[in-house]
Amino acid sequence: MFDDLRIMFTPEFFGAILLPALIGGIAVTICSSLLGTTLVLKRYSMIGDGLSHIGYGALSVAAVMNMAPLKVALPVVVIAAFILLRLSESSKLSGDSAIALFSTTALAVGILVSSKAGLTNDVSHYMFGSILAMSKSDVILSVILSVIVILTYVFLYNRIFSVTFDENFAKATGVNASAYNMIFAVLTAVTVVLGMMMMGALLISSLIVIPTLTAMRVCKSFRGVVLTAGTVSVVSFLLGMFMSLLMNTAPGASIVIVNVVFFLLFSAVGTIRCRSGRS
Repeated sequence: MFDDLRIMFTPEFFGAILLPALIGGIAVTICSSLLGTTLVLKRYSMIGDGLSHIGYGALSVAAVMNMAPLKVALPVVVIAAFILLRLSESSKLSGDSAIALFSTTALAVGILVSSKAGLTNDVSHYMFGSILAMSKSDVILSVILSVIVILTYVFLYNRIFSVTFDENFAKATGVNASAYNMIFAVLTAVTVVLGMMMMGALLISSLIVIPTLTAMRVCKSFRGVVLTAGTVSVVSFLLGMFMSLLMNTAPGASIVIVNVVFFLLFSAVGTIRCRSGRS
């Protein structure tokens, strides 16, 4: 363990690999927790899972065609988010059904294309995540897009709040709910694609859902849930990263486990509060 610690904090490893991964990861986890609060409250939390599978299909096709993966995946996932939102609003196909249809189809296409081209191992990190393998350009892009997502969310916070809790009332007061839903869909799509580099297609939805569920165990206000979820998400990411380095485990899975531990702890605290309040 001490040897691992020494290696972890050598200038070569820390400066070239670990620090960029931490910076990019913190930026993405903050975005995920912010958007996750609205997605969970609107009962649309599985959109992260669906969009990540669509992103995997796009990334696999891009890898086979020797194209820049993120430049291909971002517009594809954004378009998919628009389509899923439209289907959930105006079609007989429910939101969950639309997500299942699109995500499984895209995942199958990605697996089929990559296996046919013999690139299954090359694109496997899109499925399971590989944050330490992120290039400098990936980290820079992640930070820039994350800052844009966070600033947009903060600037539109009041509108997002009103659309989240009562969309019909928001429309009655003159808020263009459809436009804000579209903006939110774009923010979610960007965050999912960025998160795939860190968590992989199979685990990115946990980064969106679990911190919010954890915060809701102890917080009652929307602002409280948002701030607590962001804090829990960042702390879980840092603990999970260092746990994975010390124990030689997969970073994405380690981060999820730490998130689950926090969920159990916060659930216990919430239960104790309820019982003490009744007594």
